[in-house]
Parts: sequence; structure tokens; C-alpha cells
Amino acid sequence: MYDREEDRGSYFQQSRMDFSNAYQKGFWRSIFSWLQNRNNELLPYEEVLKHIPMRGQNFIGVKQIETDNIIGSVSRYHDFDRAFLPRQTHTRSRWESIDRAHFKQIILPPIEVYKIGDAYFIKDGNHRVSVAREKGQVFIDAYVTEIHTPGRVDKNTDLKKLVLEQEYTDFLKETKLDLLYPGEDFHFTLPGQYDKILQHISVHRWFMGEKLNRPISDEEAIKGWYEEVFQPVVQIIQEHNILKDFPQRTPMDLYLWILEHRWYLAEEQKDRVSVESAALHFSRQFSKRPFRHTRQTWDWLMRKIQRVFKNKSRPKGG
Repeated sequence: MYDREEDRGSYFQQSRMDFSNAYQKGFWRSIFSWLQNRNNELLPYEEVLKHIPMRGQNFIGVKQIETDNIIGSVSRYHDFDRAFLPRQTHTRSRWESIDRAHFKQIILPPIEVYKIGDAYFIKDGNHRVSVAREKGQVFIDAYVTEIHTPGRVDKNTDLKKLVLEQEYTDFLKETKLDLLYPGEDFHFTLPGQYDKILQHISVHRWFMGEKLNRPISDEEAIKGWYEEVFQPVVQIIQEHNILKDFPQRTPMDLYLWILEHRWYLAEEQKDRVSVESAALHFSRQFSKRPFRHTRQTWDWLMRKIQRVFKNKSRPKGG
């Protein structure tokens, strides 16, 4: 009897310590993710479905799934981070009770998940996954319902990426630029930009109609914009190697920013400004922002810290 009470006390203390450690790890992970500009959020299931249309679903049954491929939740996406570390303490008792069940080798029921592409979203069992991942558990039993959608979703997917891909798909469907110019990349890195491109095409169509004195077809307008407006700007970007000053951005990003910057310069100077002048001014003005150097400093600091921890974890030679 005494041993059982002592075991219960030991399990209770260990579970409290385990939660505290997991919560602290989650705090530091959020700091490092912010410094490194990396996504650390669980994806909300309903938000994901807003951006990738559902074509149907079917119940697969019970199967083992990789805990690393669970990237979202139906209702608990605010309570855990992307690694399922706790971000709050109001469900601490639930987390600790599941942790104690592991100590007692109690078999827990399978979790319930939705499968979209190669990724999973938890319907029921968020705390079980959190504890399992903290224990280093690679697989977990789950009741799986597969959601059929177009496009690809995997463990690296984030909500911004889904929005961008949906916008890109809609843009190509309307313009057919991927068919007119195979191999060209028209991606933006920020959502909500394609409507501006459609406005550019519409304005260029009007100018073409005035010049040729006839109606301009959709395909003519799109080709005209690409060849007479977009490509000349991209050539300037390439000639001056401007993309190197804006890592992880695309020609579409810079095309839009440079033309908008040109408009502001012309308004300020009350004079015409060439695209090349605007591009070079934009590069000088915005590639040397203080925050850019701050980011580089933090990246250097993070690499130093990671090397220190890595060296500490290595076994010492004899």
C-alpha cells in the first residue's frame, strides 16, 4: 500500500516536472522561431479548408501515423505550437494526467484526425499528441478520415503558403500565363497582389486599344503586358542583380514594388522617372534598412548558440 502511494506521488511530481519542461521548451522555441522568422503555428483546420476546396472524404479506419506529420488542429491550434509544445497552462492537469498514464503503461485510445495530402489535423487527442512527441514517440494510433482536395499539403505547409498557392492557381486560370509562357514563374511571396497585376493588364489593354484603334482580346492584352511591361522591368532587375539584395523575394514582388516606387518618386519630384532609375533607387533605399542588418546579426548569433549547444551535447573523447 505504501509503495503504491509512493509511486503515485512520484508520478505526480514527475508529470508536473515534465509539463514545466515542455512549457519552457515551447517558450524558447517561440523566441527562436521569431528571431529566425520561421513559422511556429499550428494550422487551423477550418481555415485550411477555406483555401483548398474539399472534393469529398472517406473514413480509412485505424492506422499508425507519424506524429511529425501532424501540423494542425480543429479546435486547439492556439493551445500548442507547431511541435505540439504547450503554449498555455489552463489545460495543464489534462496534459499531466496523460503523462502519468504513460508512466503507468496505460494504453490510451487512438486519436482522431483528418488527413489532407500528407498531413494530419487533430479532431480529438491534442494532449495525447503533445505528450507523445515530448516522449519522443514517432508513431501514434489514429482514426483517420481522409479529405480529398486538390494541391499538395505536407508537414512544411503553412497558412500563408496555402493562400498564396490558391491565389496563384486562380491567377493562372484567369490569365493562362503558364500556358502562354511555360516555365515562367509568376509567384508572389505576399498574398493579395494578383488583383494589382490584373489591373495593370487592364490598363495596358486600354493603351493598346487606343494605339491600334480596335478592341483588344484577353490574350493580346496579357501578352502585351508580359512583353511590353513586365519583361522590361525584369530585365532591369536581372541586369543590376537587384534580387540579391532582397533574398527570398521574386521578380513579381520586385516588379510591383519598383513600379509603385516609380509612381511615388514621380509624384515627389513632379517629373518623369525612368523604370531603371526607380529600380536602382528602390534597391539603394530598401536593401540597406537597419532591420536587415539586425536580422543578419541575429542569424549569426543563432548559429553561434546552436554550435555551442551542439558541441555540449557531443560525447567527449577519451
